[in-house]
Amino acid sequence: MPEMTTGLLWFDNDPGRDLAQKVAQAAYRYYQKFGVVPDTCYVHQDTLLKNEEEWVGSVRVMTLSNVLRHHYWIGQRQERKSK
Repeated sequence: MPEMTTGLLWFDNDPGRDLAQKVAQAAYRYYQKFGVVPDTCYVHQDTLLKNEEEWVGSVRVMTLSNVLRHHYWIGQRQERKSK
């Protein structure tokens, strides 16, 4: 399971906006709320049909099976520490 130090769940089902616009809006709201720029966004597996990951600016967008359609789980990824 991915780990985030802080995350925000964003909903956007507007068909008039593309993935880049939706992630950018979620990233902006995350920045407004937490004062830091997010680096990771998890989306429903049907959102990225061609690739397993994409980049929107400095945000890495990846699929995660438990994220619902039209939801964007955005935040800062925390790397696991080795034991």
